[in-house]
Amino acid sequence: MKQTIQDTSDEVLIAAALDGSLTAWNALVRRHERQVYNFSLRFTGNPDDASDLMQEVFLGLYRNLENFRGQSQLTTWLFRIGHNKAVDMARRRQAGPVVTALDDEVHAEVPQADDEAELPDRHLQEQQSNARIQRVLQQLPVEQRLVVELKIFQELTFDDIAEIESISANTAKTRFYAALKKLKSLLESTP
Repeated sequence: MKQTIQDTSDEVLIAAALDGSLTAWNALVRRHERQVYNFSLRFTGNPDDASDLMQEVFLGLYRNLENFRGQSQLTTWLFRIGHNKAVDMARRRQAGPVVTALDDEVHAEVPQADDEAELPDRHLQEQQSNARIQRVLQQLPVEQRLVVELKIFQELTFDDIAEIESISANTAKTRFYAALKKLKSLLESTP
């Protein structure tokens, strides 16, 4: 049975990409772009900035692909690159005004409804809820926002988060629970 590119492991694709295979590189990007984009979007809150951040992450991966040793999953390494690029972006933003735009199509998928008449109302409510959560997430300090993104949205363990952020697992837990406490407070005080 012939193996397809979708069945090929990241390690095999990396080796092929290092040998110059554009097909392998494109397969790696396609395999991980949604996860990296979602990470970027939740961090930036802006689809254009998320695309820029995603591009920086994959450019960083491309430039350093030969340094990947396979000691962890490629996604862990990608999130580490994403973490570094996101922190750089946050530092650059501190020098100027932060403008957050929300793209309704990106933040909410159309819910399934039994009654078609309920669909627009439910869709609008979900969009408003997602927009509110996104605004509140943007108010968290960068370190806490990254931990929330990795734990909740990427479903990583505290050990994985610790590796990505070069901190201890206990520090990751502390940041996460502090972020949850702050999120709860912000959500209660924000209409």
